[in-house]
Amino acid sequence: MRSTLHVAVAIAATISMGHIANAQTPGLNDQPLTDKWAPSEWGPDDKVGAPNRTTPELVLKAVGLVKTGKVATLGKIYASDAPAFGTRSWKLVIPGMPTGGPFGGQQLVYNDELVTAELGQIGTQFDGPGHIGVITSKGKFYYNGRYLGDKGIGSDGMGPLGVEHVAQKGFVCRGVLLDAVALRGGQLPIPKENSASDPGIVTAKDVEEMVKRQGIAPIGEGDCVFLHTGHGNIWDPKNWDTFDAAEKKRRVALFNSGEPGFGISACEYLAERKIILTGADSWAVEAVGKGAGGENPQPFECHIKLQTKRGIWNMENMDLTQLVADKAYEFLFVWSPLKMKGATGSPGNPVALY
Repeated sequence: MRSTLHVAVAIAATISMGHIANAQTPGLNDQPLTDKWAPSEWGPDDKVGAPNRTTPELVLKAVGLVKTGKVATLGKIYASDAPAFGTRSWKLVIPGMPTGGPFGGQQLVYNDELVTAELGQIGTQFDGPGHIGVITSKGKFYYNGRYLGDKGIGSDGMGPLGVEHVAQKGFVCRGVLLDAVALRGGQLPIPKENSASDPGIVTAKDVEEMVKRQGIAPIGEGDCVFLHTGHGNIWDPKNWDTFDAAEKKRRVALFNSGEPGFGISACEYLAERKIILTGADSWAVEAVGKGAGGENPQPFECHIKLQTKRGIWNMENMDLTQLVADKAYEFLFVWSPLKMKGATGSPGNPVALY
């Protein structure tokens, strides 16, 4: 039997090759057409999605959450031995040593780095409009009714689906940390069943309970919501370089074999409250368990229903350990994707202030 990772890789390849099927029409999913996912509420020309909800009033309200002056950076270190989904990789070299020079009488030299990576989809990563699509009878459907093959979309970039459009807006919002480890009494397990009762799946009721227990205001419009599952501690954010090669290999395999996370009921609950970003200490944010599915058998259903349908974007592989230690459940979240023209996503190191 194939591992969950192998299933997930196969599903990802299937998505990119256009072979997703539903029970009604083999090879096609016309829900985006029949349910009118496009145009979005911001009109047919919109390229930004849910961050359009950010207003000066919401920004000022979020700034008011800074009480102690403490700062936490939420990105993990990019390195060649870090866990990565499927065949993704990160390789950094310094060519030349030094790369250039000398210049002038003072003999200036300099070093540059050369990075080879799926730059928008590695490590701490942001999923943008060009990342997740659905195969329909009209073609490969992406956010706001754009299709692969549309003018300006090709192998040299995603055109109107490029991450630079979201980057122009950025994220300045009320950050909400949901501590599922505290809720469950320990690190969440990788789900074994496609069921709301599986302890590795966080449901809408779980979200409500965490908000209540943590004593914070209800999740609302313009919020950025982050889930702590404990799964990210397998890729230990502080001690990774103290592990030998065998221990790193073991941890990479375990980290990639599946993950706890949001089920579709939680994702729909958050969407109804008009949030603008989800994130977690795991590599997909949503639950990846039996057959790579979550609360339902469909793999990465939250990706489809939040990103492709609604323009609610996603940030993966976050380091939430300082926020958890400080019980900083509400904070000012500030970050923007890199303005990489036509990219599907972006690396980054978000900042929480509280």
